[in-house]
Amino acid sequence: MPGTRAERKSSVIAVLTQLGLGIALGLAASQPERGAATERIVTDWHSGLALYGFDPVAYFTDATASVGKPDLEYTYEGAVWRFCNPGNRAAFIDRPDVYMPMFGGYDPIAVGRGVPSPGHPQLWLIVGERLFLFHDIGSRAAFATDSAQLIADAQAKWSTIMKELVP
Repeated sequence: MPGTRAERKSSVIAVLTQLGLGIALGLAASQPERGAATERIVTDWHSGLALYGFDPVAYFTDATASVGKPDLEYTYEGAVWRFCNPGNRAAFIDRPDVYMPMFGGYDPIAVGRGVPSPGHPQLWLIVGERLFLFHDIGSRAAFATDSAQLIADAQAKWSTIMKELVP
């Protein structure tokens, strides 16, 4: 091996640092971007996509978070919604109030505390035939144990929060 022990050690540290940075960047790229709560519907700031491009109807029909297709879009409430198939798109157009996430896609526990935090499209539950998104796994688990009270808490704060959000 060429170089001194200190040079080899420095080289190994540099490679590990680059590898760690690459992994961190890869994880960050796979996660929806988080930002300040400013809009009534959680929307990707770069693309304008609601649910970061996930199909809102698929949660109900397929019981899964499925990414929609760019050629199956519909603009509603200032956001672009994507769908997996024409049937899901038609269902949403017919009844957006049923398929849109509650509280605009904000975590209901955070809404109940008066501080809206964007939900993640892959952290979700359907309760009472409504879609709820959560900021993290802990919020989803807490919500699952006492959803009725947490929904009531969020509903009590939602009208005040809505006044602060951009339509």
